[in-house]
Amino acid sequence: MLLAWFFGVIGVHRFYVGKIGSGVAMIFTLGGLGIWTLVDIIMIAAGSFTDIDGRPVTVWDTAN
Repeated sequence: MLLAWFFGVIGVHRFYVGKIGSGVAMIFTLGGLGIWTLVDIIMIAAGSFTDIDGRPVTVWDTAN
């Protein structure tokens, strides 16, 4: 959530979960002029944001 909040416009949170292509797209569009970033922050808060493998980014335990 913090990555998306502070660096969402340049897509750092997308690089973190392995979504390199959409991260690059966020850099060039400045996070869809902020709209894409806002949607991602809402999705992260709601627990529906997923990583590259489709796993929800809600479990922060590295043992999974």
